Amino acid sequence: MSKTLRAALLAASCLALSGCASYSGIAPLGKYLDLGQLFASQELKPYAGWPQSDWWQEQQDPALTTLIEHALRDSPTLQAATARLTQARAISGVTESALWPQLNASAASTRERFSEHGLIPPPYAGTRQNINDLQLGGDWEIDFFGKNRENRQAALGELRASEVDQQASRLLLANNVARSYYNLARLLAQRELAEQRQLQRQDLAALVERRFKAGLDTRVELESAQGVLPENSRDIAALDEQISLTRHALAALSGQGPAALDGMTPKLPAVAPLALPDSLPAELLGHRADIVAARWHVESASHGMAAGQATFYPNINLRAFAGFSAIGFSNWLEAGSRQPGIGLAISLPLFDAGRLRNQYRVAAARVDSAVASYNATLLDALRDVADQLSTLHSLEIQLARQKAAQDSAERAYELALQRYQADISDRLSVLNMETNRLAQRRAAIDLQARWIDTRIKLINALGGGFADPGPMPPTLPATPDNTAHPHGLSS
Repeated sequence: MSKTLRAALLAASCLALSGCASYSGIAPLGKYLDLGQLFASQELKPYAGWPQSDWWQEQQDPALTTLIEHALRDSPTLQAATARLTQARAISGVTESALWPQLNASAASTRERFSEHGLIPPPYAGTRQNINDLQLGGDWEIDFFGKNRENRQAALGELRASEVDQQASRLLLANNVARSYYNLARLLAQRELAEQRQLQRQDLAALVERRFKAGLDTRVELESAQGVLPENSRDIAALDEQISLTRHALAALSGQGPAALDGMTPKLPAVAPLALPDSLPAELLGHRADIVAARWHVESASHGMAAGQATFYPNINLRAFAGFSAIGFSNWLEAGSRQPGIGLAISLPLFDAGRLRNQYRVAAARVDSAVASYNATLLDALRDVADQLSTLHSLEIQLARQKAAQDSAERAYELALQRYQADISDRLSVLNMETNRLAQRRAAIDLQARWIDTRIKLINALGGGFADPGPMPPTLPATPDNTAHPHGLSS
């Protein structure tokens, strides 16, 4: 480095120290949640084996697999997430270009009449001439205080967050398709049961009508038996509406037209035991896309604040150019028309009416906002997993007791049917027992559907098989008046 350049840098540094613009007294106020306190009462256990990234394959349902693959390929929602990722990559490229010298070339030819009383002397004064320029120039902002490097890191943080957000969009899309698919299966099962209930109530109404005519029942019993028929027909019509709407929603999720799935008739899978953790999994923070993305947003905001801090220091630019400039074409490219030059420019903010300090406050507020968003995302994730685990544990108990109730209703129906066939009791007893049996089956369908829906929600809560596409920051960045986040649970 030349003596002149060293002297200029030293002078700039002295000016920086004595300048009026200062960032003193401005720092983020946000605090990271203490994971030690959040998990003080829990024994954390590894739970990394489930779910896998293609968790829907476990259902061994080709129709569901086809739907999810179709959605991951053609969904406009996912295409929008991909476009946002492309935009983040481009922005990252723009910030990287600021680290390197910029080279440009220009050529110009202008026809002009020179004033007889202007700056151009005779013999050109009062004549029309061509002014010709050909120049190759370069500019380089010497990133002495790291502003451009910090902007680059901030853009990389947003790029990593966009990559994770795209992964999260894929996981959420697959999750929503599966949930809608099995909700359709529930509605179809309930409609089939409603049709059985309609036949049973028609038989009951016909039997009560015969008993009424024989004087065994009053009109009250007759009206009661006949009144449930339109009620059940109404329920069937409502189920038909929900089935149509669910098929339309499922088609939209998979990027298809409303009528594309009109013939789809999925079935609810059997309830299978799950090896659920007794407490929150230790890998949760590294396996949740939303938590990872929130960490990258904090990283990006912190680097953005560091870039803002660098704006209080001198800005140093090196400029060089070489070319030819001449009046008229005849002498344009001759040696005498050469026009080389080199220069160093240093600028330092001294008084800006508080502009830089307010910009720095904005950067600090962005860090606070990112930290608060991270904390909220973390708390939501912990609550989400805890909720799904609690619901699944409860559903296991409910399913076991529902099976006992349903088995009892089935036995009661069979006994009533045997007594009727042996002429010990009448048909009315059989139909009454069948009413209870159908009610228990209806409850069982709802519990079965809740179990599979909660299982899918737990898959999503545990990360949905998320795999981080890039290296994560080893710790959340430390900021003034703050400490780095204790990452006892990160992977």
